[in-house]
Formats: sequence, C-alpha cells, structure tokens
Amino acid sequence: MDRAIKIAESYNLDLVEVAPKAKPPVCKVIDFGKYMYEKKKKEKEAKKKQHTVSVKELRFRPNTDDHDLEFKTRHAREFLEGGDKVKATVQFRGRDMLYTEKGELLLLQLAKDLSDVGKIESKPNMEGRRMIMMLTPSKS
Repeated sequence: MDRAIKIAESYNLDLVEVAPKAKPPVCKVIDFGKYMYEKKKKEKEAKKKQHTVSVKELRFRPNTDDHDLEFKTRHAREFLEGGDKVKATVQFRGRDMLYTEKGELLLLQLAKDLSDVGKIESKPNMEGRRMIMMLTPSKS
C-alpha cells in the first residue's frame, strides 16, 4: 500500500481504492478531480435522455357534446403520442348519477377513438361520483 501511494505521488495523481473487499484490495492511480467531473457529466447526460411519464387528466360530464369530445380526444392523442398517460374522468353531479351507463359509453368511445395510439390500463370504474379510466401509450 505504501509503495502504491509513493507511485501515485510521483505522478501527482490520486490513489483510489476500487475494490476494498478484494484480497488484496484493488487500487487505481487516477486524477480524482477529473474522474468525478466525468462521472457527473455522464450522469447529467443520462438524465437528459430519460423521459418522465406524467399523468394528464381529461374531465367530462355525462352529457358532453360530440364536438367537445372530439376536441378533448385530439388533446388526449397528443398526450399519448408524447408518452404521457391519460386519466379520463366523467364527473356526475346531482341527477347525473342516473346516467352512469352514459358516462361509461363516453369513456369507451374515447378509448376506441384512441386505440391506435393508446391502450386501456384500467377499465372505467366508479369512485364515488366519478368514473375513471386510465389510458397508456401503446408501444409503437
């Protein structure tokens, strides 16, 4: 170990222990500052390339008009093509609770329209006064 330290000092470099549990311990003679700089640079580059998946929410009512549905379907298409998940929600208020099947048909129609860019992660299900369906981008 002392000989390795002297060798590192003679080159004005650092002695870095690579595998401390090995018999004998494995060390490297490197410029530690440069090593850390390059390591951070690689991590930063890797972080740039990764895509975080976010969940975008679209809200509907059971009596949503066709034009509004088409408009929101276009937005959902953009979200799915961008790699985001889409959470489609139908909000029921007051007497709207009588039309839960209408809300389910609306969500299934949305899923059918987006079948080329996304697939259903969870089927429409009621949670209180809301019916929720999750869509994920399909691998294409």
